[in-house]
Amino acid sequence: MSAIETVTEVSQTLSTLNLRGGDQEQTAPYCYANLLPHFSPEQYPPLTPFKHEDPGFRALKHTDPRAFLKNATNVVELTPNLGTEVCGVNLATLDSEGRDQLALEVARRGLMVFRGQHEFIDRGPDSYLEWGRHFGRLHIHPTSGHPKDYPQIHLVYKDAKSSYNFEREDSITSTVWHSDVSYELQPPGLTTFFLLSQPTTGGDTLFTSQISTLKKLSPSFVAFLRTLSAVHSGVEQAQFSRSGKRGGIVRREPVEHVHPLVRRHPVTGEEALYVNRQFTTRIVGLKREESETILKFLYDHIDKSADLQARVKWQPGTVVLWDNRVTAHSAIVDYGKSNERRHGARITPQAERPIPALEGLEVPSI
Repeated sequence: MSAIETVTEVSQTLSTLNLRGGDQEQTAPYCYANLLPHFSPEQYPPLTPFKHEDPGFRALKHTDPRAFLKNATNVVELTPNLGTEVCGVNLATLDSEGRDQLALEVARRGLMVFRGQHEFIDRGPDSYLEWGRHFGRLHIHPTSGHPKDYPQIHLVYKDAKSSYNFEREDSITSTVWHSDVSYELQPPGLTTFFLLSQPTTGGDTLFTSQISTLKKLSPSFVAFLRTLSAVHSGVEQAQFSRSGKRGGIVRREPVEHVHPLVRRHPVTGEEALYVNRQFTTRIVGLKREESETILKFLYDHIDKSADLQARVKWQPGTVVLWDNRVTAHSAIVDYGKSNERRHGARITPQAERPIPALEGLEVPSI
């Protein structure tokens, strides 16, 4: 049986949800069955460069760049330097100007958590695409599942019997800090993510500020890091799928690109560390032992800096937005024994090619 046939069969099975009432088991249709993972065998050509225009620039010209929050009933900073939680703002009704302001606020805070967004989530995939295109060209993931006919929507999915995520099972921890698809020439900027189904407890998401992780380092070390570039690779992720896991499909050949170790945000001007354990493989121009030592130090620094992190606990109707250029994140897979479903959707607009913090740095090609 092919991977496609297997996933089709599993998706049909997953489209019903078992509920227990007394001693009788009842079966109810899953209301988001149309958004279950589908693995199309369609092949895609390599991505081509494009000019990205960040909507945050337009918000800078507004007299009140935070006007989209004026009707909020509650705005709480999750930490001093990362994350804001908002209640009372309906993302589904934001106009173009409000979306521009949102992009700027996410760039400044790194992470924003919006509660009570059932209308946004229930509008469905066509609305998701319209939303995402405001912020950039939508990325099509080379290996992940997507709703049938909507390859631009990246899905995460795990339940009692199956997982269609990129997960390492041979590790003592499920925490893997990363910035989404950083191996692309133009990785994502503002990203939107929400859960359609979630475990009763667990399955939280950790975020860290890569602006803050950089600021913790000594100026002389940062000056050295600003001169470096590193390779980001999608090869391991592709091999994972080619081994028959996730969905067994690779729709676009994996790529590797070189990015500066320290990048500059085009709108805020903030500098951020840009390496991650999942996709960064080596530092260009250094001996193997030198590269491994520096990367291990930086990964450990990201892992251990709890004072720079924020933890999002999911509630029904929560929509989270973050700026992939200045943050890293990790899902927490701690709910496996509950046998409950965790099903999420990500809208992933691409942004500019990473801008070196060091002006004039020549980033090599592979």
